[in-house]
Amino acid sequence: MSIPQVIDAHQRDLGGFVVRRVLPAAERQMVGPFIFFDHLGPTKFAPGRGIDVRPHPHIALATVTYLFAGSLGHRDSLGTVREIRPGDVNWMSAGRGIVHSERTPQAARLQGEHAHGIQSWVALPDGHEDAEPSFVHYPATALPTRVVDGIALTVIAGEAFGLISPVATVWPTIYAHAQIAHGATLETQPDDAELAVYVVQGEILIGETRVTPGQLAVLEPVATIKLHALADSRVMLLGGKKFPTARHIWWNFVSSTKERMEQAKDRWERGQFPMVPGETELMPLPNY
Repeated sequence: MSIPQVIDAHQRDLGGFVVRRVLPAAERQMVGPFIFFDHLGPTKFAPGRGIDVRPHPHIALATVTYLFAGSLGHRDSLGTVREIRPGDVNWMSAGRGIVHSERTPQAARLQGEHAHGIQSWVALPDGHEDAEPSFVHYPATALPTRVVDGIALTVIAGEAFGLISPVATVWPTIYAHAQIAHGATLETQPDDAELAVYVVQGEILIGETRVTPGQLAVLEPVATIKLHALADSRVMLLGGKKFPTARHIWWNFVSSTKERMEQAKDRWERGQFPMVPGETELMPLPNY
């Protein structure tokens, strides 16, 4: 079996909390449609403090929020107001442009909350980049799960391990959450899709390669691969069909063309994106 490509996360301070980022990386920009992958926490906020991500824009991507602990309040320029809790999925498709904020809900902020989860982006394929923006919330009870032989599986998007998610995607996508007991082995299915495994906690063995928390292992798609848990482990499997065209990524924007990216920058500076009802703050365009 060939050795998987292993990418180490890099820490990013997002203002009061730190994330571990594995995509995009110098070694690899995308796995299937996934072009951005952040591991938030685990973080324990003191009472009165929490996450405050001010309104900011996106184009040509879908944001996917999945929590293990804590809660987040989502507001967007469509008028959506939604609180997400562990096991739920918030799938926001930006299309030609959307603005949203994410904040710790007031009740959780007063108590001081433990926050832990994954925030990822999937690039929208050609023909969908300028679609109408949308937001869909899927409760944890809507996602298919299976517990067998020391492995608890939830398929968040796509079809895997005999489970089919109701989450609607516009590109062949695989996204799953697995908890693997010490000594148990999860076998991936042979496919022509790109697939990677991110270790949230614990440690897994792929062939002779140990993969530890904060590492993303990009797997070979040509054969069944065994993920053997060397400790009680939590992992995310992500990927899908390879994108046929390259993507540019800058700040909160993803696009197949630099022209669309430059237009988005100009629109944000000119205040031409729709605003989030009830929000007065804005995240300024960075000066990279």
